[in-house]
Amino acid sequence: MQKTALIVGASGLVGSQLLPLLLASGRYNRVIAIGRRPLPIMHPKLEQRIVDFDHLEDHRLQLIADDVFCCLGTTMRQAGSKEAFYRVDYLYVAKLAALTAANFAAQLLVVSAMGADSRSRFYYNRVKGEMEEAVRQLPFRAIHFFRPSLLLGPRPEKRTGEQFGALLLRLLRPVLVGRLRSYRAVPASAVAQAMLKAAQQEGHGPYVHLSDAIAEDGYARPV
Repeated sequence: MQKTALIVGASGLVGSQLLPLLLASGRYNRVIAIGRRPLPIMHPKLEQRIVDFDHLEDHRLQLIADDVFCCLGTTMRQAGSKEAFYRVDYLYVAKLAALTAANFAAQLLVVSAMGADSRSRFYYNRVKGEMEEAVRQLPFRAIHFFRPSLLLGPRPEKRTGEQFGALLLRLLRPVLVGRLRSYRAVPASAVAQAMLKAAQQEGHGPYVHLSDAIAEDGYARPV
């Protein structure tokens, strides 16, 4: 039986790569895209829902799906403050997860970050870790956390620091072996492909997908 996919963050780097894959997949006959503004795309499977993320609970009846793909995320620079960053990367994600779990979604697949750890000294990693801990408590059949290193791909805005980082990681790739493999940069398209592949595996329990595995074969280790 075909299923319904719900994607949040479809205008972002990973989400924009994932949406076409969901629309092309025979697994889904409906794809619901949740966002602040309409996407410049039309497709027979696609249903767009414009929502206010600060009042996401008001839209809970529009958040009914089998598989939920969360590609929400920002940076400290984009957000403008720690509070704004926390609102997007923790509150919005945790609220989406809670509402879709209450609507009996089977799977949640969420983009996190390498180094996610609620005890980290680094605020970015600590928020990602807190998000993961909150989401783990919810009654999904399967939860997949994708922890990429630096993401490669076209962005609408110029990020000089990330461009330099991507170049540096390309140069260092030959020496990033063994335990350092997870630091390799990964294309956003590979993350999107790994998310769809993980959904198709119909797993049980929480899984973590690291950069090197995402780039190679999408293997996830249960946690």
